[in-house]
Amino acid sequence: MLMNALQFDQTGSLDALALRDVAIPTPGNDDVLVRVHASGINPSDIKNVLGRFPYTTVPRIPGRDFAGVVVDGPDAWKGKSVWGSGKGVGFTRDGAHAEYLAFPVAGLSLKPEALSFAEAAAVGVPYITALEALDRSGVTKHTQLLVIGAAGAVGSAAIALATQRGAHILAAVRKPAQQAALQARGIDSILLTDEASLPGIVHDYFAGGAEAIFDTTGLWLAGAVGALRMRGTIAVISAPAERIIPFPLLDFYRSGGSIVGINSLLHELPACASMLDQLRVMFDNGLAAPGNLRERTLADGVQTYRDVDAGCGEKCAFVM
Repeated sequence: MLMNALQFDQTGSLDALALRDVAIPTPGNDDVLVRVHASGINPSDIKNVLGRFPYTTVPRIPGRDFAGVVVDGPDAWKGKSVWGSGKGVGFTRDGAHAEYLAFPVAGLSLKPEALSFAEAAAVGVPYITALEALDRSGVTKHTQLLVIGAAGAVGSAAIALATQRGAHILAAVRKPAQQAALQARGIDSILLTDEASLPGIVHDYFAGGAEAIFDTTGLWLAGAVGALRMRGTIAVISAPAERIIPFPLLDFYRSGGSIVGINSLLHELPACASMLDQLRVMFDNGLAAPGNLRERTLADGVQTYRDVDAGCGEKCAFVM
């Protein structure tokens, strides 16, 4: 039996990615077979095909996040609507940009009832990343939090989760249209113009500076140091292509600050399942679903990868 899947047999170029007919996977003893109803598309999926992850093995079906229904495996899981993500999926084992997926039972989590399959597939990596960033930055009720790059999928997730925790949030974006959209939702925001002005703007808003700063871009770290309160924490998830940026080390250590690196690719499948279990409860208890989701098909897959690589700001999901 065959299925449709996106697959690449070498890395380095999106030209290697193609829609192919491949065999439906046979689940191992500790796996289930999931009929994928939707799978999320993350920038790391594109970077994977481009060869940014040296541990990726080929041929490979990419795709880290999915939502679907278990069609084969232990009786306790058959017929259940599930979602999943985690280490190795799409990199060292075939991923979710396909009609079927063999997935370890240890990584399964029940899909939130409040979310559609497409919505559930779209929130995996962004919300897992944001959840870890807030946890490790100590964001709780009344925490003064600056989110840099708040219009992106991870930034939006951080705002949703931090709002639920009762944090005081200041969002930072690059475009006036993004700021207007945030203001329409009642979220205070600032426009990012240059690093030199960032500390003053943040200190004007948060007396003493932000207690926690989540830089989802990796481009504003130097400015974030000046915007940070004494003994505050900066969380980062990205870096510029050249990998190295100027950093005001003297100011940073004198402030007693901390930096935490957030990498969702480090989470083993059971750990991801535990985080998704937490998120399921939050979504089913009223956490807002992601907005502006563009649904695509696998037939549009290669072009979708190119669109994301070109900087398309929409969050996309493949719907089967």
